[in-house]
Amino acid sequence: MTHRTDWFHAARWGVFTHYLAAPASSEGHALGAEAWNAQVEAFDVVGLADQLSDIGTPFYWITLGQNSGHYCAPNATYDRLVGITPSKCARRDLISDLYAELAPRGIALLVYLPSGAPAADAVARERLAWQWGFADPWPQGWRNPTGERLAAFQLKWEAVIREWSLRWGERVRGWWFDGCYFADAMYRHPEPPNFASFAAAARAGNPESLIAFNPGVMLTSLTPEEDITAGEITDPLTVACPGRWLDGAQTHMLSYLGPSWGQEPPRFTTAEVIACTKQFTDRGGVVSWDVPITPAGLIPPAFVAQLKGLGKAMRG
Repeated sequence: MTHRTDWFHAARWGVFTHYLAAPASSEGHALGAEAWNAQVEAFDVVGLADQLSDIGTPFYWITLGQNSGHYCAPNATYDRLVGITPSKCARRDLISDLYAELAPRGIALLVYLPSGAPAADAVARERLAWQWGFADPWPQGWRNPTGERLAAFQLKWEAVIREWSLRWGERVRGWWFDGCYFADAMYRHPEPPNFASFAAAARAGNPESLIAFNPGVMLTSLTPEEDITAGEITDPLTVACPGRWLDGAQTHMLSYLGPSWGQEPPRFTTAEVIACTKQFTDRGGVVSWDVPITPAGLIPPAFVAQLKGLGKAMRG
């Protein structure tokens, strides 16, 4: 019997990048629309595709956007709901352009999106009816659920996701949704909006899309509606793979090769990365490694070298 995760299981490992509005220190919330468009237009898709091909990665994840409210592809539904002009969604469809370069090289493309409104954009939070705000530092206990369902927000967010999914169709093979901290309050309901409608929005353009819902730093499965565990892990060298399946989902671990997400320099030796990856994949799991990416869309040389070493070892 086939399963939509079979190709992912066979791939065993891949690369992940957080491509965000610069400067990263401010999460880009002060960046103007034209500056963001200039950054996205300058993204070297051929250069990145060549790097990933040289590395030998079977798949690649990239963020659509995060807390700044800037996204790397157009979305008319988001613009209509939020009403910010000029739009903070890029004019260039970076995802389609990446696919055009990655597909001939045999590299699958997957995307990342937060499950909530952009935390640093007060206008978007209000107009999307999102209630958890952004503060610096974030308020103590911000991860605790308020007990509110936020159905109005979820219906809007699903509409945004659905437009992107229909735009890209089979070109995007999976979605990793961050920040699903309030599963009981928001998604565990028999009627929509719920986990099923959330997943359906992401699969609107590709019924075979893989879905992961991230509840935080842990290896677990939140719902039968997801295909793979989000698997966010801080200390990957200490985590053992429980086998291919975890509560019905393909076991998947996501961690970072730098000091933290998108940071330099590498924190592990290449030998450690190889051993950690093989320990996980030999037991049926899949590993995604996050590495930094420049505003121009290229992975720094130290990480390319480390990933090349991993790619060679995995092929061997």
